[in-house]
Amino acid sequence: MTSSFPRGRPRRGRSQISVRVVHALAGGLVAVMWLTLPGTAVDGGVGGGADRPVAGAVGQEEDEGNGGNAAVDLVLPVAALVATGVLAGYGFFRRRRRARGRTTPGGAAAQAGEPPVGELDERARAALVEADDWLRVSTEELGFVTERFGAQDAARIEPFTRVLRDAEAELAVAFRMRWQYEAGVPEEAAARRHALAGVVGRCEEAGRLLDGQAAAFDQTRALEEGLGGGLGHALVVAEGRFRELTARTGGAGKLLGELGERYGPAATAAVAGHVEQAKDRLVFATTRLNHARQLADSGEVGRSAAQLRAAEGATAQAAVLIDGVERLAEALATATAMVPAALTGGEMEIAGARELLRGFDAGLRATEGAEPAGELDAPGTAGDSGPPRSPGSPGPPESPGAVDVPPGELRARVVHADLALSRVREELTSGRPYDPLGLLRHIVRAVAPLAAGRAGVLPAAAAVCAHSAVAGADGVVATHRAAVGCAARTHLAEARRLLGTPADGSAGRGARRVLADLVVADTLAQQAHDLAEQDIRAHGHPIDIPGADISGLTGAVLGGVMLGQEPDGGPPVSFGGSRSRGRRGDQGRT
Repeated sequence: MTSSFPRGRPRRGRSQISVRVVHALAGGLVAVMWLTLPGTAVDGGVGGGADRPVAGAVGQEEDEGNGGNAAVDLVLPVAALVATGVLAGYGFFRRRRRARGRTTPGGAAAQAGEPPVGELDERARAALVEADDWLRVSTEELGFVTERFGAQDAARIEPFTRVLRDAEAELAVAFRMRWQYEAGVPEEAAARRHALAGVVGRCEEAGRLLDGQAAAFDQTRALEEGLGGGLGHALVVAEGRFRELTARTGGAGKLLGELGERYGPAATAAVAGHVEQAKDRLVFATTRLNHARQLADSGEVGRSAAQLRAAEGATAQAAVLIDGVERLAEALATATAMVPAALTGGEMEIAGARELLRGFDAGLRATEGAEPAGELDAPGTAGDSGPPRSPGSPGPPESPGAVDVPPGELRARVVHADLALSRVREELTSGRPYDPLGLLRHIVRAVAPLAAGRAGVLPAAAAVCAHSAVAGADGVVATHRAAVGCAARTHLAEARRLLGTPADGSAGRGARRVLADLVVADTLAQQAHDLAEQDIRAHGHPIDIPGADISGLTGAVLGGVMLGQEPDGGPPVSFGGSRSRGRRGDQGRT
């Protein structure tokens, strides 16, 4: 990364130093000259020693005159010295003030022409949102191309898969930098500015990678070849996926009703509106597919391709919504079967923690009852740190499964976990519908603070909760791209990163680390979901133009399928970055 300071700054700094040195030397020479003037004046006025009068009266008058002249002559040198000191002090404090202005936030930025920190922060937020959308759209359109060519022609799509992977790596680093920035890392003002600039640079690099393959991607799709070429094949694929999703939507609505009756409304709250939103996207896709087919038949290939791309985007989002309902049904079934085992595992961890506490208590009692150490201590015990222990008394546990917390805190955790498991048992035996994912999450979060790797079921239960939460939050972001901001996406990216964090250390410590990361990932994903919902509520109606055809268009614009720049929704988004994602331009308007 290049420096934020101008390249000519060091040369200008050296010239200013030279001027200050010249001023200082000139002031010193003036002071020396004035200091030597009194002696010169006295000698010149008196003459040589042989001609000096020796009379007392004359000598006295001459001494008085010389003393007066010397006093007068000293005034100017002293004044020159004072003036030089004042000028030097003024220059010193001026330099300090200018240096302080350069090191305070905004000082260097103002001199170098850089934007303020607040503006740079907003640019970083916007860049993350845009880059995330570029990747989501590109991945979505690549899915249609993959479905067309299949595995037998994977070499044709391998360059696009590779560039997507590289762009995802850039964006992952940018999100990680943003997460650390919000946590206060780094702390220095200049380093924080560089971190924000790094976020923007990473996002721009991701867009550049995608833009570099946009033209090749269009050639691979070959939509401009008309019905006899890529456009005809793409229409067949899109219409086939549309029919499949239409059938699945009816089944998803029935499945959602059954889940609500069995598990209660709390268990299905995360996907409550998914079926209706999927139907809305499919209504939009129907209109656009019909337009695409008609335009292709009439030879308007460019406009037909734009309409097809809009239909593909809406169909892909309908699939995300339906997948969310079906995935939740699987997660609820898995959690239902896992809750009893998780309860048993939690009780095992609590029992192990209580055993540790009993060991601590026994060691404390043995320590309090031991005799003070004296001269007859066993060899090797003299000089041991800590209180003396009697032979054979249990000391602090050193097993890999030990929880590294003070006994008092461990005791409080045991009490909390025991109460949480009691509430879960009451919920299971109440006879009312319950949310198995919620109960599983309750068990994991209560027992995780004292878990020491004794029960392998707890990391598995935490993984079920975390993966379900991450997938749910990702579905909300994917289907509401135009509304969801940076905070929700950053939380989601950090949750994804923690899901892929490998275990380290020994078996016990590795299991504890995995469990802790999964719990944090689950929490962050739920926070991302809540933040995304807040953004959606605050976004409002995306189409507020009288006379606009909003049959499914509102959901499409809210979902980011269309750029939303015109009453008809504007151009559809496509594979690529900032320069190429809206390249369909006016071709999508009917």
